[in-house]
Amino acid sequence: MMQVVPKLSPMHRLQYEAVQARWVLLYPEGMVRLNSAAGDVLRRIDGARTVQAVVDDLRRAYPDADLRDDVLQFLREAQERGWLVY
Repeated sequence: MMQVVPKLSPMHRLQYEAVQARWVLLYPEGMVRLNSAAGDVLRRIDGARTVQAVVDDLRRAYPDADLRDDVLQFLREAQERGWLVY
């Protein structure tokens, strides 16, 4: 899984909502309010970076955190919800 390249589903758009001071995921039927961790992960999903590159970038941002397993779990759940495609 580490070498696959995730991207947002064509039905979803990531956007920062200043009024809510958080990232949200927009889709035709509504919006998902993301917590800060989910926003940090999803804003790194650009359709060009591999999962490994996303994890590496997050490790640089949070050097004291062991986050690999959490990121992988989140990406699996995001794919199951239809937010991501590979």
